[in-house]
Amino acid sequence: MKYKRILLKLSGESLMGDKQFGIDNARISAYAQQIKELNEAGVEIAIVIGGGNIFRGVQAEQGGMDRTHGDYMGMLATMINSMALQSALESVGVITRLQSAIEMKEIAEPFVRRRAMRHLEKGRVVIFGAGTGNPFFTTDSAASLRAIEINAEVILKGTRVDGIYTADPFKDNSATKFDQISFDEVYARGLNVMDMTAFTLCKENNLPIIVFDMDTPGNLRKLMEGAPVGTLVSAS
Repeated sequence: MKYKRILLKLSGESLMGDKQFGIDNARISAYAQQIKELNEAGVEIAIVIGGGNIFRGVQAEQGGMDRTHGDYMGMLATMINSMALQSALESVGVITRLQSAIEMKEIAEPFVRRRAMRHLEKGRVVIFGAGTGNPFFTTDSAASLRAIEINAEVILKGTRVDGIYTADPFKDNSATKFDQISFDEVYARGLNVMDMTAFTLCKENNLPIIVFDMDTPGNLRKLMEGAPVGTLVSAS
């Protein structure tokens, strides 16, 4: 495998499948199978999931709710998704640990870096829930931060699109895909890969990002085997 330790970032919306809201059981089961393949191949896997399929703090603010309050509600949404993925993984025989940035001792361990590292070394999949535990930070920021903390070699951002394009491929038929692009060029072109805080964290710590289509079965394994899947964002 190309990488020994990875952080997989999934959006909450990706868990909806064809639904308008919530979690699609078939989609989360398909994700679990892809993750199981890597786990059995000896890859150390950490995961961060968004909560947009259930609740988004930004939407709450737009509706008149206090942003801080809304962000904490969004963190709880990420925990629901994290628990769902944990259950899906364990149902296919993958030993999993869920760690939360907010104390929820009945359902998750607190986030402790050394404990997370030890779980990974033992071959357990570690899911980090509740974002960073702070309002005003996205789960992209949480993914970047946790990846750096656990010394992950790369962030794999699973999306519904097969990489980074010059424009939105769903709106612009002339948009072309990048196989590889530098952090500086992403800045210069104003491309939306991650929020700026998360992206800057990766750039400053020289942590590459690969954006790929997680919904196509087998893509995750192909990527890990070195196949040209998705778009690589790196220092050069």
